[in-house]
Amino acid sequence: MEEKKTEGSAEKFFTEFGKKMDQFAKELKDAGSRAEGDLQKKYEEVKAAAQKLKKEAENKERWKEVESSLKKAGEELENAFKAAFKKKNNT
Repeated sequence: MEEKKTEGSAEKFFTEFGKKMDQFAKELKDAGSRAEGDLQKKYEEVKAAAQKLKKEAENKERWKEVESSLKKAGEELENAFKAAFKKKNNT
């Protein structure tokens, strides 16, 4: 009878152990899913920030082009004034 008691205890232990392992596996899977969701969210945030920086950099390049064009236009205007006044003074 002692052997049947031990056998019953072992079966009960392994049954409980199996249930706990199943629960642990489920919790681990849930934690992994949450972590994956969090990582995906962070990835999307970083991706959006990168796009914003890219647009800002492009805008800065665009403004550099505008600034360069305005500078050239200013130089042309200055040259035109110099030429206009130079001719006036020489005549």
